Amino acid sequence: MDATLNWQGRLSFTGSANSGFTVNLGTDPSVGGDNDGLRPLELILIGLGGCTAMDVISILQKKRQEVTNFTVSAHADQSSDYPKVFTHITVNYQIEGHQVDPAAVERAIELSVTKYCPAQAMLISACQIEHTFTIIDSENPGVIYHGIYNAMLTS
Repeated sequence: MDATLNWQGRLSFTGSANSGFTVNLGTDPSVGGDNDGLRPLELILIGLGGCTAMDVISILQKKRQEVTNFTVSAHADQSSDYPKVFTHITVNYQIEGHQVDPAAVERAIELSVTKYCPAQAMLISACQIEHTFTIIDSENPGVIYHGIYNAMLTS
């Protein structure tokens, strides 16, 4: 895999990789940027979320779970000192569907964490990653299941 960053001036860049798609990178004006793109660490967090999201939804589809809406959100705590690395990440999966099996969701998360997601495999050497999930029954919105994938990954 290759990536190229082309400087656009000040602290602005356009990044591209093998897929051919581009993304704008920028930073806050308080540090000399123009607030015109994603921050590099935001891209790392988005990459983690996207990697595990693709794994989990693919596995749930193979398990014939009736998912109608799926969102993955990630929150990272950072150290206050430079280089301000991630110190803890929480990944939350919100699944909406009809009679989605919590065991199927937990297994899909487990497979993503332990086998398929290279972003998680790389980041666990840097910080703790915790996984939580919420299942909402789309035909009975009052039915909600909250779970935690128990194998918190640590470096």
